[in-house]
Amino acid sequence: MDPEKIFDGISKEIFSVLKAMEKAKTPEEKRMYSETVKNLCDSLEVFLNFAGDLAPYDDEDEPIPF
Repeated sequence: MDPEKIFDGISKEIFSVLKAMEKAKTPEEKRMYSETVKNLCDSLEVFLNFAGDLAPYDDEDEPIPF
């Protein structure tokens, strides 16, 4: 899968949930949205760390070590 699509998809979901969170009225709703944003951000962090780990192997002449 294309890394840019993954990054864009997760980012769009984060912004979508944040917009929905603005409209939440009860603390329970806000907490639910907050946990969703946290989970999405954690997922994005994992993806970015993985992409960062592969950055040194961007050269097509070097094989990826796995």
